[in-house]
Amino acid sequence: MNTNNIKWETVIGLEVHIQLATASKLFSGAATAYGREPNSQACIVDLGLPGVLPVLNTEAVVMAIKLGLSINAHIATESIFARKNYFYPDLPKGYQISQHEEPIISNGYLNINLKDSTNKRINIIRAHLEEDTGKLLHEDFRGMSSVDFNRAGIPLLEIVSAPDMRSTQEAVAYVKTLHSLVRYLEICDGNMQEGSLRCDVNVSINPIGATELGTRAEIKNINSFRFIERAIECEVARQIKLLENGGNVIQETRLYDDNRGETRALRNKEEVLDYRYFPDPDLLPIVIDQEYIENIRQTLPELPWEKHERFQQEYGLSNYDATILSSTREMADYFEATLQATTAAAKLAANWIIVELLGALNRNNTDITHSPITPQRLATLLDRIHDNTISGKIAKEIFGDMLNNTETVDAIITRKNLMQITDNDVLEKIIDLVIAENSEQVTQYRSGKTTLFGFLVGQVMKASRGKANPQQVNTLLSAKLNS
Repeated sequence: MNTNNIKWETVIGLEVHIQLATASKLFSGAATAYGREPNSQACIVDLGLPGVLPVLNTEAVVMAIKLGLSINAHIATESIFARKNYFYPDLPKGYQISQHEEPIISNGYLNINLKDSTNKRINIIRAHLEEDTGKLLHEDFRGMSSVDFNRAGIPLLEIVSAPDMRSTQEAVAYVKTLHSLVRYLEICDGNMQEGSLRCDVNVSINPIGATELGTRAEIKNINSFRFIERAIECEVARQIKLLENGGNVIQETRLYDDNRGETRALRNKEEVLDYRYFPDPDLLPIVIDQEYIENIRQTLPELPWEKHERFQQEYGLSNYDATILSSTREMADYFEATLQATTAAAKLAANWIIVELLGALNRNNTDITHSPITPQRLATLLDRIHDNTISGKIAKEIFGDMLNNTETVDAIITRKNLMQITDNDVLEKIIDLVIAENSEQVTQYRSGKTTLFGFLVGQVMKASRGKANPQQVNTLLSAKLNS
């Protein structure tokens, strides 16, 4: 078979690990705070010392159920923990407590919104609770490694998708949707730089139209949206080149190296039998009744896709605006707090938040939770545009001041004498002056070169130092030129 003429299809499945936002670990009372001194938050249970017994953190179970309800999944009324046996320096017990045959969540789905505004359903096979491992440190000791067990025992929820994604765009959209969801639910802070949300990417390729999937390779521990995209692209290119040169893809675990722009073999991929799963004898099954599940359902917030739809229906926003403003719970709250404090239209508020505010925050490498401008201050600025006290151009100048101090909008307007000129007599005097100083352009306009109208409007605005009401200028100037 000549593989060089084959058109390949990419098949992607993701295993996303989210660190649950509990105050203590999954089976001990040790703290889960990030960035503490190495091994300062590892207790005897986390280290698996002889004679200790794990005790399940109920809050982690509640968080898992919240996720399951949000993705329309089956919540198991009985699930069990198993020991996943393997030996690695950062695994102090020699096994990891996880769920295998009976996970707490199964058979759910997540709908993703793609750039062309189409939707696609990604099936979620399972989501199971497990404990995290420790962390190997390689930079402090020449020729040796150390182990920090602070992370050992931290509760994780591993969310396993079906191989339903067919492009990097779909994979990134899925992770972004999941990232938004867990933050809305407040079950994970979603901080990918700190490892709170990371994923393993399973990639395979097969000829378009083939009934069987190709052999997959797993790329471990990717912790940014950009790296997910790049890792998939590199791995797809590697597999295509391998197959077209007569080679075979083997099932293995790989590592993505962004500096080299490649994936590298890490180890052969273990099979289920290699882990020798068996029920943990120290932990009872998790038994949940329907009433308990329904009580948790009542605590769910408005979910991101629900908020997205409401923003379109209630405020008349475009799909693009609603997507950005519902992307995080904090962003949505900021938008609605602004609307509650202003008489301006929702579209005007959306434009200022998306274009001006987010633009400024991005330039300063910060987010909406650290905005120097409160919703109430932004609302006042919008009100002054809405009531024609200032023009949109002047508002941008005021906005720049608002970013750097806590002065009120009205105080800035007064101090800088920025009130919009709306007096017709004053505006007509400015227009008469502009017509007199630009007689050649006026003559050309009256001779049919109507594109000069914009130039003349600009001259009026310049003469008024940007304070003239643009709508009135257009009306009065047009009347003067055509009289």
